[in-house]
Order: sequence, then structure tokens, then C-alpha cells
Amino acid sequence: MDSKLKILKFSLLAGAIYFALVSIAHMIGYKVPILFVYFDVPSYPYQDRIISFLAFGWAIFLFTAFLNPKNKDLIKAILIAGTVAIIGLVIINLTTDFTILSKDININYFWMETMGLLVYILWLIYFYIKSGKINK
Repeated sequence: MDSKLKILKFSLLAGAIYFALVSIAHMIGYKVPILFVYFDVPSYPYQDRIISFLAFGWAIFLFTAFLNPKNKDLIKAILIAGTVAIIGLVIINLTTDFTILSKDININYFWMETMGLLVYILWLIYFYIKSGKINK
């Protein structure tokens, strides 16, 4: 297996582990930065559980892609969905007045977490493209 494909493979595993941890944190309601993008925004347990189930789905998709990183259609779907998710977070960050919820909320943390996820998606895109050229 080529080094670019190996990097893609283990980057997918890292994402699967991350989203599994996000799922667990949301299920138990443990609001920790990085595992909760909007960690200091009030939420209801049912909202956190919905996010938990969705994050678990992401973990499964990423883990499945890790098992078979040559499944370019699955990885492409993950990249498209991830890009749309980042766009959604950007829209939330730009259009939500978080100060209504609390004057103590610092939106810069939300932007840092959003940018961290963007870097991850860009990393995957890069190695997806590079590994595709190798396998042709």
C-alpha cells in the first residue's frame, strides 16, 4: 500500500475515533471543548442525544472507509457531507447571536473548532486526491 493511501487510511481511522468520542460525550452530556463544538451553549439532553446518534453514524462511515480506503465512492460521499457540515457550522457561527444565550460565550472558540474540522476535511481531500492518482 502506497504511503499516501496509508495516510488516508489512518486519517479516516482518526476521524472515526474522534466521532466515536463525540458520540459518547454527547450521549452522557459531558460538555468538553473539541467534542462539543458549541460546548458552552445551553442544550437539552434530547438534542445532545440526537447529535450523539448522528456522530455515531459519522464514526461508522469513517471506520468503514478506513477498512477499505480504496472505496473512492464512500470517501467522496464523506468528503461532500463533511464539506456541507463545515458550511453549516460557518452559517451558524455567522448568523447566531450567542450573546442572547449568555454574555460569557466566546464565539472565537466555535470558530477554532470549525476551522479544526475544516483542516481535517482538507487533509482528507488532499490525500484522497493524491491516493487516487497512485491507484490509476
